[in-house]
Amino acid sequence: MLVAAAAHSPASTALPRRRRRAAAPPSRKTPESQALRSILHSRVIACLRAQDGETAMQAARAAVRGGVSVLEIVMSTPGALEVIGDLRRSYPSLTFGVGTVLNPEDARKAITAGAQFLMSPGTVMEILHALKESEVLCIPGVLTPTEVISASNAGAEVVKVYPVSVMGGEVYMLALKKPFPFLPMVASQGISIDSIKGYLEAGASAVVLSDAIFDKELMRERKFDEISELANLATLRASQSGT
Repeated sequence: MLVAAAAHSPASTALPRRRRRAAAPPSRKTPESQALRSILHSRVIACLRAQDGETAMQAARAAVRGGVSVLEIVMSTPGALEVIGDLRRSYPSLTFGVGTVLNPEDARKAITAGAQFLMSPGTVMEILHALKESEVLCIPGVLTPTEVISASNAGAEVVKVYPVSVMGGEVYMLALKKPFPFLPMVASQGISIDSIKGYLEAGASAVVLSDAIFDKELMRERKFDEISELANLATLRASQSGT
């Protein structure tokens, strides 16, 4: 278990702990982390994967120019952690995280690099338990009501519904959200800019946009101005959608 291991490892390798706060009312979980507040405000998480660190940095800056305020870089992107560190220094008021975090070691590396949130395609309990009192937000992936309950009971403040589009898209989002009205859910996978409104109206607190902003052809051809335009359109659509 990650928690047990941290107790016997040097302080520099342990995951940081969050200061204890007053408990939220039992009927509703109050957002505690700055990262979660940023996600709930922006309603869009731009998900970036690139073939190299330089492309990732330029694409990330283009998205920020377009209005993106919450951005994750997939762990498999070469130089992802260095890019996170550079972005944190360049844009201290924005929120940056690492995606596809699959194990505790990668979680430690991402946190050391400066990640403010970690996102996974599934629920990695070792990470979730270790970050329960951390300033770093853990967003586990879920697909079924049972997985939502397990993640919430383990301390998740927010969950990612993945892969949402292959399960029915907005219709599935609406059905899954109904039993959990006070748990923020992020919709992820296969979401287009045109479908942002539908997902938000179905109960998603935010959407993850990957190819919708970081179009594969635009990334290949390094057309960063066009990526910035897509980012601007996405953030505009999200801001115009009702809560």
